[in-house]
Amino acid sequence: VSLALTYCACTSAGSLCNSCLGSTAAGTTGRKRAVLLLAMAIGFALWFQYQVGPSIVLNSGYIWKLYRMIPGMGSLVFSAWKHGCEGLDDDLLAQCAGNAGVYRPTFLATVFFSSSAIATKIVPSLNREAWPAKYAIFLFSIFFGMFIPNGPLFTGFYLWFARLASGLFVVLQQVILIDVAYNWNDDWVEKSNEADRVSYGSGGIWLQAIIGTAVSMYIAAIVGIGMLYHLFDDCPENTWVITLTLLGIIAMTAIQLSGSDGSLLTSSVMSLYAVYLAYSIVAKNPNGQCNPQLGHNDVWGMTIGLTLTAVSLIWTGWSWSAEYRLTVQSVQSTKPVAQQSAPQPDGVNLDVPFLDPEDAPTSGMVLDQAERTTTSGGNDLWKLNVVMALTSCFVAMTLTGYGTLMELNENQNAANPTVGRVNMAIIGVSQWLAIGLYIWTLLAPRIFPDRDFS
Repeated sequence: VSLALTYCACTSAGSLCNSCLGSTAAGTTGRKRAVLLLAMAIGFALWFQYQVGPSIVLNSGYIWKLYRMIPGMGSLVFSAWKHGCEGLDDDLLAQCAGNAGVYRPTFLATVFFSSSAIATKIVPSLNREAWPAKYAIFLFSIFFGMFIPNGPLFTGFYLWFARLASGLFVVLQQVILIDVAYNWNDDWVEKSNEADRVSYGSGGIWLQAIIGTAVSMYIAAIVGIGMLYHLFDDCPENTWVITLTLLGIIAMTAIQLSGSDGSLLTSSVMSLYAVYLAYSIVAKNPNGQCNPQLGHNDVWGMTIGLTLTAVSLIWTGWSWSAEYRLTVQSVQSTKPVAQQSAPQPDGVNLDVPFLDPEDAPTSGMVLDQAERTTTSGGNDLWKLNVVMALTSCFVAMTLTGYGTLMELNENQNAANPTVGRVNMAIIGVSQWLAIGLYIWTLLAPRIFPDRDFS
């Protein structure tokens, strides 16, 4: 009886995992399992930042007591986590160790997904295979990473690498948000059409919802710009950042409304995203007179950053259009992605029964479903792993404020202003790359009308 119950429990657990995380059969991608691993890394990063790191360097809490119970472990872990944080008071020491705690799992996640990108470029099927072993290796790496000193690996090399990689992710995030906005807009338009087919005129509520959502986002963006002027307008550099962001929003909206490409909902999403990036820039200003938040935790920035990370993870793992956006030259497209059906034959064969679009007869060589999936998108799965690696770096920078400590000098300015200036520059360049890329997607079909951007 116990054996039968164990078998049923294991079978049910396996079925539940397959239902939630997808199958590992031929033709699948393993995207959901990759998202779960990154979610685990984010969980470890938060735990290390607020519990483990401060507990070790301050010699307090159950984590420190647990390590002290193991002979020789206490001093080894203490020296590893305090490396590079010497000479700081308790608050800054806990913050320094917490930041180093964030870098450990996110660095390992970056290495994991970078290695997976290389491996799946060579053998695409590796992305869906051996996930129990991958999880085990990752968890063991987390454990052994506890004993590696903070520098130079984590607080030196990885910190600067993550700053640059997070800038690339900001641009990539624009592609994700455009795709989400287009699918959102397309879904509500389709619901409007379906409602009109049932009762003519009843679908207008969905179109009104699209306009209402877009207007709400524009109002939020305008209010955000106003708040930035109110809170961060004491220095010329902040005023320039906020004003240029406002001009970018006006330019995006005007170009989109003047043509047939794009949608108002997408432009509103991009406008709100631009305001968030402007806030991220001015919140990194190391001058205390220009930045009233200097010396305090950036709760709003962290919350919005983690929300965008969650959107990216959901898109990467569960959006059917994610592979299309990253496996075709469709970053230039300003149109929603439509599900692709098999090509129809040139003529109608009355001897062939009508089939579902997936099973429609095709001309030329016919491949089975597994071969079709592997051939069409499998060779480009490495790009999805690159997305996950960049997401890991963005999470590390979001949780640690791009690696800055809330340390002020006697003039209430940042103790290390160079770091703040570099962070402002990285985010500023990324912001305008994102705005420029979206404007290009609107202008490209007009400049090159003979080219297909769909």
